[in-house]
Amino acid sequence: MPEPTARVEPDEIRRWLSERAAYYLERPVEELDPGAPLAELGLDSVYALTLCGDVEDRYGLVLEPSAAWDHPTLDALTAHLLAALERG
Repeated sequence: MPEPTARVEPDEIRRWLSERAAYYLERPVEELDPGAPLAELGLDSVYALTLCGDVEDRYGLVLEPSAAWDHPTLDALTAHLLAALERG
């Protein structure tokens, strides 16, 4: 987990989220459009919940299970995580 005072860059968050989504979807990360809805990419509710757990493990942020639907793209989820990390 990053240090609480460490600045996390958006590209690092997006890359990490993309890698996690690609792992769950069993697809190369290059095939994932960060602007496409997660549901259209094939990420179902089970994987979305698991991704929320991964975020907590990685960044120490507790996300509501609905976070992947409230922020339905990798880009939107990246922005949400970045804002939450900056709020501390």
